[in-house]
Amino acid sequence: MHDASPIAPVLSPAFADDHGAHVPLICFSHLRWDFVLQRPQHLMSRFARTRRVLMWEEAIPTNHHLPYLEFHAFEGTTVQSIRPRVPDRWSREEQEAALSRLLDQMLALTGIHKPVLWFYTPMMWPIARHVDPSAVVYDCMDELSSFRFAPPELRQREDELIAASDVVFTGGWSIWEAKRNRHDNIHPFPSSVDTAHFASARRPQGSEPHDMASIPRPRLGYYGVIDERLDFGLIAAVAKARPDWQIVMVGPLAKVSEADLPRAHNIHWLGQKNYAELPAYLAGWDVALMPFAINEATRFISPTKTPEYLAGGRPVVSTPVRDVLRHYGDLAAVHVANGPEAFIAGCEAAMQQSRKPGAWRDEADRTLASMSWDASFAAMAAQVAAAARRRVEPAPVDRFPAPGIRRGARGYDVTICGAGFAGSVLARKLAEDSGQRVLVVDKREHIAGNAYDHRDAAGILVHRYGPHIFHTNSDEVVSFLSRFTEWRPYEHRVLAQVGGKQVPMPINRTTLNQLYGLSLSTDEEAAAFLASRAEPVADIRTSRDVVVNAVGRELYETFFQGYTRKQWGLDPSQLDKTVTSRVPTRTNTDDRYFTDKFQAMPREGFTRMFERMLDHPRIDIALSTDFHELKGADRGALTVYTGPIDAYFGHRFGHLPYRSLAFRHETLPMRKMQPVAVVNYPAEDVPWTRITEYKHLTGQVHPMTSVTYEYPSAEGEPYYPIPRPENQELFRRYDDLARAERGVIFAGRLGSYRYYNMDQVVGQALAVHRRIAAELRPAAAAALGAE
Repeated sequence: MHDASPIAPVLSPAFADDHGAHVPLICFSHLRWDFVLQRPQHLMSRFARTRRVLMWEEAIPTNHHLPYLEFHAFEGTTVQSIRPRVPDRWSREEQEAALSRLLDQMLALTGIHKPVLWFYTPMMWPIARHVDPSAVVYDCMDELSSFRFAPPELRQREDELIAASDVVFTGGWSIWEAKRNRHDNIHPFPSSVDTAHFASARRPQGSEPHDMASIPRPRLGYYGVIDERLDFGLIAAVAKARPDWQIVMVGPLAKVSEADLPRAHNIHWLGQKNYAELPAYLAGWDVALMPFAINEATRFISPTKTPEYLAGGRPVVSTPVRDVLRHYGDLAAVHVANGPEAFIAGCEAAMQQSRKPGAWRDEADRTLASMSWDASFAAMAAQVAAAARRRVEPAPVDRFPAPGIRRGARGYDVTICGAGFAGSVLARKLAEDSGQRVLVVDKREHIAGNAYDHRDAAGILVHRYGPHIFHTNSDEVVSFLSRFTEWRPYEHRVLAQVGGKQVPMPINRTTLNQLYGLSLSTDEEAAAFLASRAEPVADIRTSRDVVVNAVGRELYETFFQGYTRKQWGLDPSQLDKTVTSRVPTRTNTDDRYFTDKFQAMPREGFTRMFERMLDHPRIDIALSTDFHELKGADRGALTVYTGPIDAYFGHRFGHLPYRSLAFRHETLPMRKMQPVAVVNYPAEDVPWTRITEYKHLTGQVHPMTSVTYEYPSAEGEPYYPIPRPENQELFRRYDDLARAERGVIFAGRLGSYRYYNMDQVVGQALAVHRRIAAELRPAAAAALGAE
């Protein structure tokens, strides 16, 4: 919902386009440029300072036998409106085909090439989808499909427009939440305000507007489009209950008639006013009103008038619109009330405030300080410029070349088997801090171990070996890795597919409410529900015991039994209790998978981070090289082994059991496939355990998306040590051999036969280096001094 006022805003001094974008812009709008001044006028007027802007409006039926265009110029702006005329006897299909041809004629006539296409209505997408753009923008300021007389095909066309858009903006947070999973580059931009314009309502106005001067005080006023979003019953009830109050309604009618308006001696319908006149009306009100109906049409609105009223220094009374509650509900100046009695009480409190401006107004001013249209425009313009650049910039060059083995005057001091986290961290520390010449070998053709990421054929950054999400509570680990990467904040969320529902995992209060149709509202209620289902186990030994003891058999079978059988190839009753204890059950609504204080992803990916870590003059890297086949001359006095510990000893006591994974990678012609990065599939009749969509992890913007289906396997690369007592007993036999092996350090998940997270491997590697640094310190000093 936006303010009802015609064109010609008083613009602040020219706002430079810092991004140098001068590409022409065509704005496709269902709103007339000179009807009311709303979001399109505020933004397009600012874009027009540095580029040509044309406003393509809804077609006007005509009795002429041919379609044609009208070009309209308006005083006070360089934006030009284009008003197509189409024969009224033509079908919608014929009209749209004609409009598409008219658009081509206009582009040829104006010489516009590769414009930015900016849409306020998806209904106009079909007439422009053939145009080669610099960028496509969908600014979804309202949920038009919820409005009266919305075309039935609007939703389908919005799907098409969102799929084609390079960037999507929304007019508020609620509408962003509803659409955020439909695009990979969507940003909320709630209503802004021209504070200086409306602040003039705080100053003496001289004479009042002629049609309001004779209306007695107190006055409670509203300005805006008068349509089905207003609660006419509420307005009538307030007027009847308080005949001494005068309700002043300013604005044009839309989709309602005069007959729909409530009538009373103290309700005054003053019609549409110019934007420049609004502060004068606002100055004459004691209280500003937002009497919206609470229905589908208002579910996503972010009323522009809220900050405008506050800028004018007036307390506000509103019905409980979601975005009003979200952004202004804590302000003393904003009274949110549901129902006539509460609304009247809110008006009475606001009227008391209006007599004594003070702290409530100062608080509101602080909120408004960061809400200018100039600031919103600058941020949106930057997004548009970035979207245009993505269309033309070349794909990044992938990866540096590994130097291979170099045999010089001095041999290697340390040979490291494995270029994953353990090997790479130790290589850097040994080379940089201890002065060692290091050779890192890996049988794979790349560094970074299982954390390796790369661009697939479509140019999307994917993780070859399944999702790797970084999280830690260790400041030391963050400090070390931050030398080699910038971070992209990311909190991991996982959904579980249970029947036809996708519910948060780990189990939390939201999961329980969605699964059982409950309305648990507190931690205590959720804890009591779980306790009522728990089946106490006296001696907790296995993974099954852990879950059944905490939440009972039904939730165990729903979420854990099938998933665990697929993941490990064993029933949870055959696995150590540590497996399921890694996944907690919560009674709150925290839907983050991890709760560590630091959660982020390397901004350019894991492999880039590893490249920088290994980029040191005393480190050589030999890829596609089997450590066990190295020549003796390439072995250092110290060996760091991060491969499977049993492989080092030739499987002397037999193979340590591991669980492996197989992956099916797909690239799909859509912006997004899933609402979150990972969806788990606990059901045993689904062959995969989870699907990962990588753009959630990386933040990459791309018209396509890549996903990975994950299939646990008994064969293949070793990924997960299988946690069973007999396996630990076998590992201890190999560990005894390792302790006796001189000059060899075993590290990492495979070298330690432990299910470490990435940060734990880094922490282990840093600790290992501290232990050996003292022994190497004299040699390091000599080596560093010689260089």
